[in-house]
Amino acid sequence: MTKLDETLTMLKDLTDAKGIPGNEREVREVMKKYIAPYADEVMTDGLGSLIAKKVGNEKGPKIMVAGHLDEVGFMVTQIDDKGFIRFQPVGGWWSQVMLAQRVTIVTKKGDVTGIIGSKPPHILPPEARKKPVEIKDMFIDIGASSREEAMEFGVRPGDQIVPYFELTVLKNEKMLLAKAWDNRIGCAIAIDVLKNLKDAEHPNIVYGVGTAQEEVGLRGARTSSHVIEPDIAFGVDVGIAGDTPGVSEKEAQGKLGKGPQIILYDASMVSHKGLRDFVTNIADELNIPYQFDALPGGGTDSGAIHLTAKGVPTLSITIATRYIHSHAALLHRDDYENTVKLLTEVIKRLDQETVQKITFD
Repeated sequence: MTKLDETLTMLKDLTDAKGIPGNEREVREVMKKYIAPYADEVMTDGLGSLIAKKVGNEKGPKIMVAGHLDEVGFMVTQIDDKGFIRFQPVGGWWSQVMLAQRVTIVTKKGDVTGIIGSKPPHILPPEARKKPVEIKDMFIDIGASSREEAMEFGVRPGDQIVPYFELTVLKNEKMLLAKAWDNRIGCAIAIDVLKNLKDAEHPNIVYGVGTAQEEVGLRGARTSSHVIEPDIAFGVDVGIAGDTPGVSEKEAQGKLGKGPQIILYDASMVSHKGLRDFVTNIADELNIPYQFDALPGGGTDSGAIHLTAKGVPTLSITIATRYIHSHAALLHRDDYENTVKLLTEVIKRLDQETVQKITFD
């Protein structure tokens, strides 16, 4: 096992934490622990989003940097009489990445380990074997022999179910494998941006935010934006990596290690041109690598933030990530560090006059 430095320890704490939409408490506490030393005030909105406020100039514009706390997972809906668990996906899942995967059910009596199962292929007719198993035909086996035993373990309908995986540094130590990069990496970026600004001059008020319930409709982004009423916002999330076999550049341009992705367009937002140009000009000036991408489907918290109140100039900046919405995803540490560096430098230059120019030019 690679010895974890300070950054990797934080990333491990964030990604190992369990938190599907509506169950973000554990992740929120981890983020709070790491961001509080760099904030003047930390609060939580009514939906469970974490908002950390850092004042540079109290009369300056309000800048929001938002990642989301929640990860895709499942929820217990039923326990059958033999002790098997029926479940509901919470967030988007592709059935082909689920079978035979280990999960953790978080109960009031503690964590319960299970595995996602289905009818064995050996007893299926040949035609049925060729088809992916539908999620509705899957179940979770926790080793219980009856409903009563499963309930003795503490399992109840409504309990969250989380993929099991621990952060792993690969042989190429820049490559980091973990569950829930979507979107604990965004939370980590918000933490480290505030950390970088701790003793720095910045002509604004910065809000590092961990939003709730992004995976089920950008819900915490909406509520936290109403609390903050930002003048400029950045949604920081994972993006699609197109550098694996079988993917053409036409389908996905993102490559691991080539810098943060500047999102031009997705299904939730057309990025603000003035803000996009401002950010890429600074990246060019400082030789910070970046790449563009556009996504016909999907979206980020930016989609909700930019529609707040009278409208907010907003940009999505993403980290190219392989295998998102599965048990384990892979990203490149340089992309994370370059995103932190770029956002830090951008925020240092966002004074009132600059924000007015970006907004109304």
